Amino acid sequence: MAASSDISCYSPGLAGIPVAESGVSTIDGQKGILAYRGIDIEELAEKSSFEETSYLLIYGNLPTANELAAFDAELRLHRRIKFRIRDMMKCFPESAHPMDSLQTCIAVLGMFYPIEDGLNQKLEEHEIRKVYLRLIAKLPTLVAAHARMRKGDDPIQPRDDLSHAANFLYMLTGREPSPLAERIMDVALIVHAEHTMNASTFSTMVVASSQADPYSSISAAVGSLSGALHGGANEDVLRMLDEIGSLENAEKYLTEKLAKKEKIAGLGHRIYKTKDPRATLLQKLYIDLTKELGTDPTYEIARYIEQFSKDTLGKKGVCPNVDFYSGIVYRKLGIETDLFTPIFAISRVSGWLAHWKEQLMAGRIYRPMQIYNGKTNQTYIPIEKRG
Repeated sequence: MAASSDISCYSPGLAGIPVAESGVSTIDGQKGILAYRGIDIEELAEKSSFEETSYLLIYGNLPTANELAAFDAELRLHRRIKFRIRDMMKCFPESAHPMDSLQTCIAVLGMFYPIEDGLNQKLEEHEIRKVYLRLIAKLPTLVAAHARMRKGDDPIQPRDDLSHAANFLYMLTGREPSPLAERIMDVALIVHAEHTMNASTFSTMVVASSQADPYSSISAAVGSLSGALHGGANEDVLRMLDEIGSLENAEKYLTEKLAKKEKIAGLGHRIYKTKDPRATLLQKLYIDLTKELGTDPTYEIARYIEQFSKDTLGKKGVCPNVDFYSGIVYRKLGIETDLFTPIFAISRVSGWLAHWKEQLMAGRIYRPMQIYNGKTNQTYIPIEKRG
């Protein structure tokens, strides 16, 4: 039997198996470091913007002032969506999850913006740039439009005079956000924009490797992100915090969870063996928000859970991940719980596109091996002789 199909090579979930070479981002799970194109995420969160970070991820370098201005201006021009897409969204059931709406609408974009000569390594740079611009610019519009239309409200048209983060909050609420809320959302988008070879990024690359159109690749990524083990975990954290209800109930709840060997939402990560640096940044964002909006018991429960996990699970490397604090930040901004994961997608699309570009250059379709564990040497039994 060939080594590639040997049972000894099998790794569930491809854990520890390299599937691509990439220069987009890197993680040091032991030290809790995440870097985009070699720049620490903490430095980007402090000094950059989502627009600039997106440019960095896609093009591999920080833009000049003129390059950033041109990129930002083009993004603003691409925020609007076709009226036929809005008409289609009106037909979605009111109960539809925003991630299902988003995945559907992204796939539909491919019909409105077809790549005439097909997806291949010779795709012109101006065509590739249009893909970046449309997807990064239109995802916030699609999410905000669905959020309003499911309540019977008309979608709010994007404003070209607002930043990416401010415009999204404006389209959700109809109100221009405060400078602090704008900055909080901007940083939240930066810290979610990329995270090496996660499930949704791998989904992007697998679909792209077949030379499917980029909208199909990003739609597949959204489908992967919607799962509870990926982007949907931040909703689970808030449900847990609400279920606990008060600080007095926290210890009993957590002790019972551990006794049953059940997972505690928002704790633990496949790669990080210390606190996720994104969780640290999001926690700081929440503290900044409380200066303007006041604190609430939810945060105190979250802090208790973090300390409890440090005392009981810390030696095992089970620490808060990005989902642990993102939910309470978004809730503090007045955002509905089921929009948390779509916001994740609004951010992560920049990282997906950076990997999509790498896969476009690689030009080889994914075709992994499997290990067959079924029956052999069977014969066909006529139906009249089957017991």
